[in-house]
Amino acid sequence: MERNIEQAYEAARALYAAHGIDTDKAIERLQSIKISVHCWQGDDVQGFLFRGGELGGGLAVTGNYPGAARTADELRADLEKALSLIPGKHKVNLHAIYADTDEKVDLDALEPRHFQSWVDWAKDQGLGLDFNPTCFSHPKASDGFTLSHPDPAVRRFWIDHCKASRKIGAYFGEQLGQTCVTNVWIPDGFKDAPADRLAPRIRLKEALDEVFAEKIDPAVHLDAVESKLFGIGSEAYVVGSHEFYMGYAIQKGTLLCLDAGHFHPTESIAGKMSALSLFTSGLLLHVSRPMRWDSDHVVILDDETQEIARELVRCGLLDRTHIGLDFFDASINRVAAWVIGTRSTLKALLRAMLEPADRLKQAELEGDYTTRLALTEEFKTYPFGAVWDYYCAKSGVPVRETWLDEVRAYERDVLAKRNG
Repeated sequence: MERNIEQAYEAARALYAAHGIDTDKAIERLQSIKISVHCWQGDDVQGFLFRGGELGGGLAVTGNYPGAARTADELRADLEKALSLIPGKHKVNLHAIYADTDEKVDLDALEPRHFQSWVDWAKDQGLGLDFNPTCFSHPKASDGFTLSHPDPAVRRFWIDHCKASRKIGAYFGEQLGQTCVTNVWIPDGFKDAPADRLAPRIRLKEALDEVFAEKIDPAVHLDAVESKLFGIGSEAYVVGSHEFYMGYAIQKGTLLCLDAGHFHPTESIAGKMSALSLFTSGLLLHVSRPMRWDSDHVVILDDETQEIARELVRCGLLDRTHIGLDFFDASINRVAAWVIGTRSTLKALLRAMLEPADRLKQAELEGDYTTRLALTEEFKTYPFGAVWDYYCAKSGVPVRETWLDEVRAYERDVLAKRNG
């Protein structure tokens, strides 16, 4: 470890210690946090089950940067490279369309064996796996409806797919010894104002009840449901609204997924977390950057990301919140996007851990808002970056922007050759 990094860390440790903040304990705590890194950044949400099909569900990926993964082996290699540049041990989040199999199999017939290569890889890498049914990019979702579809046969297909997905997720948890979170998101909704808002929600509730009917050991598998404000093709009405899923998660005991891009641009999911923590069994976060609503830009260390981290730390929610990423950008190097987004999320968490939360709370309780504001502002320029650099060096990953050299070398030696 370079001497200047150690010296900078020692100086920072002394500054924080003067406020009763233990930087060593903050690093130890950060090291225990697993970010669920989404696989779909690596190939622009194409998957391998129906390769070459049109991306549906109102989703869109812009850009055509060279080197997108074309096979599961390529995607795993790209993930390995990205994870080697990120401190800590994390998880990988899969969608059902990332099944690695030569069989012709539809979504409703997927089984754990179709993901065995992912399980073997995750074991070898010491990673956990999370999962998602893919309720889009399929002919049976072409009209914009899945679990709330008025046609019982179509609805049955998606129910069976989600049930199969839970079994796959449970297998992941059993095999890897890390709880798998399987998250259900559907694109269902109307482009224009509906005549009946209730009937689709009745169908969705009944479908979800059937999907989740089989009890699975929560030590190996947890269910989550995810809302959305609106989507492309569902601008007027979304069946699975925030209110719908909030009620469902509270009533049924599932995790509630909050995606940073799935609310009105003036809403912050950070402001919702403490309230929901009082009534839900736990939360799943999809950390994204909604530059213009659900645009899914790469996560950066911006105010919203910092507020999410601050809420997790100050409210003691880290132990009952699962943190995942959800962005896809094909205009930049895809491996770099993973590294930037994951490191930024971890930086936000570390910075939150290095704030004098107890003192701020006490000042607030005493009505001393002057101290609250003064300390909040002063700590913005405290040297948390020196603590981050030390953590990276201690973890054996590149410090500061030096990771970019490795990504550029990987692009030259691996990614560029995929387009040849």
